[in-house]
Amino acid sequence: MARRALGQLEAEVLAALAALGGSAGTAELRSRLEGNPAYTTVNTILFRLHEKKLVTRERSGRHYRYRLAVDESELVAGRMRDHLRHASDPGGVLSRFVETLSPDEARKLREILDETRTDE
Repeated sequence: MARRALGQLEAEVLAALAALGGSAGTAELRSRLEGNPAYTTVNTILFRLHEKKLVTRERSGRHYRYRLAVDESELVAGRMRDHLRHASDPGGVLSRFVETLSPDEARKLREILDETRTDE
């Protein structure tokens, strides 16, 4: 069975977990998400992420604490690749993306591209 693309809330929960750098419970993660999602919604998302093996969990009293089981940068890069692969004009998408970068992000992208050219 092919893995579905991550939903927006799933991506936000993964990003919140990555930002914490450790384990967190549902209530703690919920407080870090925009839009004040219901506790049960966040709990359902965490259950789905656990089924997809994107997070691990361990019991802590009556609740679970969750920890990221994958590298966040790999997940985001994979989503970016998927979007580019399905775009009719990947060059246009990249151009628009670059236009939205902050000066620091643009500088970092240039550094990465320069490193890649040097390695060839």
